[in-house]
Amino acid sequence: MPGMLDKVVIGAAGAAGVGVVAWQTTFPWIKYDIQLMKLGKRMNKMRQESMKSFLIDKFETHADKQPKKAMLIFEDSVYTYEFMELQANRVANAVRCLGLGFGDTVAMMIHNEPAFIWTFLGMQKLGISVAFINFNLSTKPLIHSILASDPKAFFVGHGKDWFDLLHAVSDVLDDLQGLPIYIQGCTGHEVPLGMNDFDSLMAQSLPVRTDRSVRKNLNKESILCYIYTSGTTGLPKPVYIRHSKSFGVSVMMQAVNFSTEDILYTCLPLYHGAGGAIGLFGVIERGATMILAQKFSSRHFWPDCRKHGATVIQYIGEILRYVLTQPPNELDCVHNVRAAIGNGLCKDIFMAFQERFKIPFVCEFFGATEGVKLIYNIANKPGAVGRLSPLLSKIEPFPNVLVKFDYATAQPIRDKNGHCIKVKIGEPGLLLSKIPDEMRQGKDTVRLYKASDEANEKKLVRNAFADGDLYFNFGDVLYLDKDYFLYFHDRIGDTFRWKGENVSTTEVSNVLCLLPFISDANVYGVQVPGHDGRAGMAAITLKEGDNITEAQLKQLYQLCEDDLASYARPLFLRILSQSVLTGTFKHQKYDLVQEGYDLIKVTDPLYYHNSSAQTYSPLTAEVLPTFLQSRL
Repeated sequence: MPGMLDKVVIGAAGAAGVGVVAWQTTFPWIKYDIQLMKLGKRMNKMRQESMKSFLIDKFETHADKQPKKAMLIFEDSVYTYEFMELQANRVANAVRCLGLGFGDTVAMMIHNEPAFIWTFLGMQKLGISVAFINFNLSTKPLIHSILASDPKAFFVGHGKDWFDLLHAVSDVLDDLQGLPIYIQGCTGHEVPLGMNDFDSLMAQSLPVRTDRSVRKNLNKESILCYIYTSGTTGLPKPVYIRHSKSFGVSVMMQAVNFSTEDILYTCLPLYHGAGGAIGLFGVIERGATMILAQKFSSRHFWPDCRKHGATVIQYIGEILRYVLTQPPNELDCVHNVRAAIGNGLCKDIFMAFQERFKIPFVCEFFGATEGVKLIYNIANKPGAVGRLSPLLSKIEPFPNVLVKFDYATAQPIRDKNGHCIKVKIGEPGLLLSKIPDEMRQGKDTVRLYKASDEANEKKLVRNAFADGDLYFNFGDVLYLDKDYFLYFHDRIGDTFRWKGENVSTTEVSNVLCLLPFISDANVYGVQVPGHDGRAGMAAITLKEGDNITEAQLKQLYQLCEDDLASYARPLFLRILSQSVLTGTFKHQKYDLVQEGYDLIKVTDPLYYHNSSAQTYSPLTAEVLPTFLQSRL
């Protein structure tokens, strides 16, 4: 494959009867393709090398070769590879005493802290799969996420003040079907009835390494972990992260030439694909160092990077926008950061961030946890997420393509032959990616999620351009410019992205409809000035009349506070006289999304999430600017 890439470029130039320089003059965009080809060649070589040993084997090798090197810097404390190895060994030996072992699955809900990493590594030493549970969840979403992976046990971190995670688990204890629960950080506190103290087990556990023969039956199709996503509908679904996928994920940091000497700063949650897979796996693969923040702080972002010598930073668009709100100072350009890598960065923020802080290289990528590939912008092109050129489409065995789509169904439009229709330059299109043959279990089966066949099938497009072919539907709309750079346009279907999180409209709707006075809730995302992603809005139909009372608004506010994660709570409400449905009785969102909370276009009553009054309050022309400003 790598050799073929070089031959294609050289051969194309020769066929034109000109040299490479003249070829690039005729087609100036081709230089960006050559950049990507070189990166692809290097990453493919590294992936092949990576496949010789599993992620946990690499970690143990680094611990042996560079025991005193810092693996993790957390809250000014340095954790060496040797120390993390000893802690992981204690986890492995403690867990073995619980009767857990190879092939089992455990769920794990731990904040960004060292224990997340050594608990995960300890499980890997035994060949145990780990389901990463979002620590923002509570009530029904938490119950579902824990049980969806069929775990044998549930490990819970001590939390920010020890009690936040404990309380969330205590509230759902009766619904966890007797699942054994092990709590970390219990020292000095009484462990609630029905839970177990994991600290005492760790204290009694020896820090000796488990022999690799314990996991001798690991293979590339074994499940390393589950990372959750909202997917297309319903509650979070656990995505299979097989070892075969981890080989590719662990070298993705090569888009910024990540090396053993690099120090990565991340404030992204480790339960996410970006922080936990691309970031953590990338650090382990290279034997590099990670600076881990418990949570994002715009005030501490640069001081942390300066203090600990960060060379690469991870981001989502929202993070960099908040960083820019900090007052300029003389230290803005005093740092060692040579590259930033992440996603969701709009053009204006890209340019402002790079200019103010003098970051040489910003690498924006586009992908999905359950997706089959990532797309990279390694050309420092503001606003672009990657490339989709004729040359790349020809040489890639599993290419990406933009096709015409139905906004209401989020599905491709077919031509008279039943095939998808490619869009033109500048025209928004639904992004599809051809699924590699190695992912097809048998002729027709692809398992992306540990979920129903229906949930998996919804992400697939069959017979897209030829009988028998199979494509992954990202559910996102992008477009190309004349130089074949790819730009994000919109997210369609039943999810939208807010505060770096995927929000399931179905999940939010189901929660709102728990209230007896609500007949229907149509949930969607709307644009907010100055924000990446979309803020939640719910068009509600009442069971009786069109007027909602103050008491009902307070009930609605409190329900959202209790049953929804902070990023999933609707910021706007619209009271409809009747539901807006399609001919097949599905929610029609398009017109509602276009109208948003525009007080000129919308004649229905509008309300906003008023946290200070703990209710939803009437949205007026006087209130709107202040409310929007408060969200910046």
